[in-house]
Amino acid sequence: MMDKPDRRLARLNEQFRREITAILLRSVRDPRVQDVVVNSVEVTSDLWLARVYVRLGGEDPERREALQGLAAAASFIRRELAAVLHIRRIPELRFLEDETQVKAHRIEEILKELQGSHREAHDGDGDPTDLGVGDPADPEGGDSGDPKDGGTGHG
Repeated sequence: MMDKPDRRLARLNEQFRREITAILLRSVRDPRVQDVVVNSVEVTSDLWLARVYVRLGGEDPERREALQGLAAAASFIRRELAAVLHIRRIPELRFLEDETQVKAHRIEEILKELQGSHREAHDGDGDPTDLGVGDPADPEGGDSGDPKDGGTGHG
């Protein structure tokens, strides 16, 4: 069970996320940050720093420009936060690209590749017992145990 400071910090993180999102939508005029989505905020317990995780659209140059735009607007956003939040200190804002979706997408790609190679390995002639070893007609793997067949008798 979460204790009170953890719950308070979780509520504060969510409140920061909502307020920063609203400020970006209504007050920040920089075109570089128009398509930014605030995914989450992590405020340190001493309120000195808030890591603001954002999802950015576009290619690398546009994403870099968006992060530069957010960094340029950080002091303005802090002032706006001070006007709406009643806490003893408004933390420094550090905007970071949230790579959770990028990583999840990469994992999905790897899993699809693995599924494809797994399917290819079993799609030879449609025979699921054909693993490239032994005689498919002999489910025992070729050693019948009968010395007349050349088997060793050690099944």
